[in-house]
Amino acid sequence: MSLYGLDPEDEGRPNTLTDQELREARDAMEPMTRAAQDSLDRLFLAVGDTGCCVLLTNAEGVTLERRGAAADDEIFRRWGLWPGAVWSEAVEGTNGIGTALAERRPLTIHRDQHFHTRNTALSCTSHPIYGPTGRLAGLLDVSSCRTDATQGVLGLIAAAVADAARAIEAQTFRHAFPHARIVLTDDAAGRNTAALLAVDQDDLVVGATRAARLALAITDDRIANQLAASEVLGAGAVEADLSNAERGAVRRALALSGGNVSAAARALGVSRATLHRKLHRLGLSNAP
Repeated sequence: MSLYGLDPEDEGRPNTLTDQELREARDAMEPMTRAAQDSLDRLFLAVGDTGCCVLLTNAEGVTLERRGAAADDEIFRRWGLWPGAVWSEAVEGTNGIGTALAERRPLTIHRDQHFHTRNTALSCTSHPIYGPTGRLAGLLDVSSCRTDATQGVLGLIAAAVADAARAIEAQTFRHAFPHARIVLTDDAAGRNTAALLAVDQDDLVVGATRAARLALAITDDRIANQLAASEVLGAGAVEADLSNAERGAVRRALALSGGNVSAAARALGVSRATLHRKLHRLGLSNAP
């Protein structure tokens, strides 16, 4: 009320962008929205039957993508759970999307925890999404108007939203570095699938997700100063990763050549003798 001059009893309609403004916002976030399509579909399949809709927003809280049941469209559009609606705290006060973006953390705003009285029928579970440079890029939200949503159900939804948000981060990161080798850090192998590095042909780190940056103390300056992958992963981990990458390349070449070693060697740009030595070293001597 004091910061934004909002009235909790304001019964006005949701603040919505014009069609042109929405197109511009979508264009600005196109790489992430393109990478997110499958994750949005899977998340809606998981939660859609519980009367929920799925929203993907940008960092300003503008809804860009939505998944929902046709039977719920009228009521959700009326409440602003629709592409083009603005859910920043400056516009809607405390709410699942705007508050998660403001605090940069996943959270659930349940019914009367919302600032505006008109939103107190909603339960919204949100998770911020970070872009390929580690900066806040958007948010994934599942909103429901059911009155019987229990803490147990909300907890399950929160876990599904978190998994989908990490999948979107990882897919967007892979698309951003199509020619780099993508390396899962120890953190990714253990618990966070979005903790990824992009490593070039010289084994220099050219990109890192926010989770990897936090886990390995990676900054833009360290990347700009030619950060060696071995410096953050350890020489042993890099050697193992290189070996796995080489093994995968050799196996693909053999598969594409129908097991013909001469043809696979030509495809890899090496001699037949060199490929035989690689097969032996990589433990693929018995490969067809």
